[in-house]
Amino acid sequence: MTSFPVEILRWETLQSKIQNWTRLVQAIARLVRWVREVKGLVSRTNEATSLEERREAELTIIGIVHRATFSEEIQNLQCKKEIIGKDKTSKLHRLNPFLDERGILRVGGRLQHSALHPHVKHPAVLPKASHISALLVKHYHQQVHHQGRGITMNALRLNGIWIIGCTHAVSSHIYKCVKCRKFRRCTEEQKMADLPRERMETAPPFTYCGMDCFGPFYVKEGRRELKRYGLLFTCMSSRAVHIELLDDMTTDSFINALRTFIAIRGNVRQLRSDQGTNFLGARREFLEAVKEMNQERLKQLG
Repeated sequence: MTSFPVEILRWETLQSKIQNWTRLVQAIARLVRWVREVKGLVSRTNEATSLEERREAELTIIGIVHRATFSEEIQNLQCKKEIIGKDKTSKLHRLNPFLDERGILRVGGRLQHSALHPHVKHPAVLPKASHISALLVKHYHQQVHHQGRGITMNALRLNGIWIIGCTHAVSSHIYKCVKCRKFRRCTEEQKMADLPRERMETAPPFTYCGMDCFGPFYVKEGRRELKRYGLLFTCMSSRAVHIELLDDMTTDSFINALRTFIAIRGNVRQLRSDQGTNFLGARREFLEAVKEMNQERLKQLG
């Protein structure tokens, strides 16, 4: 792993300003290239960072986190002391850790002879409270398109990352994720308003009515196939139902059906509708008819 002074990185500044794992890796890759250029190890270039440089930058970031968090454990492993597995107070005592050829602290295990990638067999260890761990959880959670905890954890393991307390870290991130809270939130239930006064008033059936049209229904008249509609009246108080037949959805057809309904059920004090065009046309005609009536004659008859 490339070694250079940690002070050059201004690590705390990078962590506070960069909140994206990809951007952080690119920034460190650029910084490592600049250090090599200053030391004269490579020639100066303005090309984009390569895949190898970004992989090197990832290992550099993980190494910095290890030196800041697991310095004592790394020192014990370098001294070949076998106390980590026996010290129950150590966070790594169950992971059988070891240092690879680059000095990265990795999880041990029994998969040495498997055909998996070495980083999958022995993922790098990271602490739960680290800012880098949070960036990695966020990065792979977005890569799996905001799937659940298990799929996000699998994505981390498949990319060679082992976060201590990963379950809690991933669950905490999903709980704070805005998109996940939108996707997984419970459905809201609209609080219903108070019932209208017409529903509460004791009155004869069909004094207060709601009405609506439904259909069409196809019927045959000779050889022709025609559309017919239904006009539904429902009593606001007793919930009784009356149905009339409409030849079409015009105003005249509705007025004829309404006259039939009133002739059978009696006068209606109030009608409620969904403001359909045929209902509005009938309302307009009724208002015009009332204006044309002789009001003085009506008062005398009343």
